[in-house]
Amino acid sequence: MTSQQDQVVDLFIIGGGINGCGIARDAAGRGLSVALAEMNDLASATSSASTKLFHGGLRYLEYFEVRLVREALIERETLLEAMPHISWPMRFVLPYHKDMRFEGETPTSKLLNTVMPWMKGRRPAWLIRFGLFLYDNLGGRKILPGTTTVNLKSGPEGEPLQDRFAKAYEYSDCWIEDSRLVVLNARDAEARGAEVMVRTRVVSAERVDGLWSIVLEDCNTGARTSRKAKMLINAGGPWVGDVIRNTVRSNSQESVRLVRGSHIVTKKLYDHGKCYFFQGEDGRIIFAIPYETDFTLIGTTDADHPEPGVKPVCTDKERDYLLKFASGYFKRPVTVDDIVWSYSGVRPLYNDGAKSATAATRDYVLKVEETGGAPLLNVFGGKITTYRKLAEHALEKIVPYFPGAAGAWTARVPLPGGDFPVLGVAKLIGDLRAAYPFLDERWATRLVKAYGTEAAGILAGAEKVEDLGRHFGWNLTEREVKWLIEKEYARTAEDVVWRRSKLGLRLSAAEVAALDEWIKSTCALRLGEAAAQ
Repeated sequence: MTSQQDQVVDLFIIGGGINGCGIARDAAGRGLSVALAEMNDLASATSSASTKLFHGGLRYLEYFEVRLVREALIERETLLEAMPHISWPMRFVLPYHKDMRFEGETPTSKLLNTVMPWMKGRRPAWLIRFGLFLYDNLGGRKILPGTTTVNLKSGPEGEPLQDRFAKAYEYSDCWIEDSRLVVLNARDAEARGAEVMVRTRVVSAERVDGLWSIVLEDCNTGARTSRKAKMLINAGGPWVGDVIRNTVRSNSQESVRLVRGSHIVTKKLYDHGKCYFFQGEDGRIIFAIPYETDFTLIGTTDADHPEPGVKPVCTDKERDYLLKFASGYFKRPVTVDDIVWSYSGVRPLYNDGAKSATAATRDYVLKVEETGGAPLLNVFGGKITTYRKLAEHALEKIVPYFPGAAGAWTARVPLPGGDFPVLGVAKLIGDLRAAYPFLDERWATRLVKAYGTEAAGILAGAEKVEDLGRHFGWNLTEREVKWLIEKEYARTAEDVVWRRSKLGLRLSAAEVAALDEWIKSTCALRLGEAAAQ
């Protein structure tokens, strides 16, 4: 029998974020042999620290990134059909004030300032309407409703806002459970034959006899193993440059620009279910989004980040910036006392030489390097909305080395749990409550919006709450945690309460500590049993 370290896989992927897992899923579905290593938990960096939106990027139109926006707009509905449990439509309210001025510069504002200097510092209403017209029509929209005008003086959307705002434009985008998206891609990749290794660091990778020779280290035990691959994919996210320089030791001149985006989560600031799109005096925008039923998510910032090894945190300066920004719109100022949690992520943008972090391109760049024999694909940048297209374009660069690979296949193919109609969540919740009467509405909703049709599998055979085992707080039970360990790569309480869910907003520190202790003992027992076999 051939050991794993003697086997040669077609692709070895470094990085378990959305780009790495998306490429792994696409490649495995085309018949390629794939192995993926992530040094931490899946989605532990950028892919769990987004603003949680599938969106075209309305503001990118000001930078003339029309191709990127069009691709993202088309993808919104493609993705909705594949994952209706973790993604759903949301309406966005853009308040307009004719005297609003901003100091930031974009290619569009420079042009306007030249043609109409009296408009300096303003986005005129016609420009906003034109941008929204493009937004409605660039992507062949079929499911999502188009733009409308809202009277803020009479509608519920205006109640939490300052009286100076009388009119708003309302358009469509989508919400996404970002870290669950990553995990479900990894699961589907594994179901199609890929090997997914978490908490496994790639120590080195070098070309030997036309193949990649890769040294791996188990981050828990320190044990080292080696693997071989025909092609290496560097989807290291914030570490993509570090992989190029220190892991692969390449002479590539391509580089990444690290841009930190910070968010704050506050107590619920308003009652309706729509999101706000706020324009700032500095030319930037932020969102205020209904979050986890009882909270509001506000973000994001754009600040250059020093290096991937520096943990991103929402600084006091960024926190105060978001508070001041949001307070410029809401009647009741948003204060530090309203904040219940903050988080920050680093976007690994392709370094295009832009003057500011805000202006740096959000488009992705894929570079194949063949020097020395075995090919290397470096992945720079990308948006969570276009992850599937990024994977398809990555495979376009990969398949010439593997002529037997099948064609593109992922469009509208459901992720695990997503095999039900778009906008069918309410029915699924009702069906789950009917089958398991001990569930209340909130519990059933959380399960369906995390697991979709697989929620019934987690609960299978249970006739009462006690059948689900130990209760860890809120509505998290032993049955669900075991599912997350066995099927979704969870190894710590942090994996469970901040990435597989957001129950960290609900559980006490003592409850999280007890959960972590239980998970570690359970995982140790399972690893011991596996070793004995």
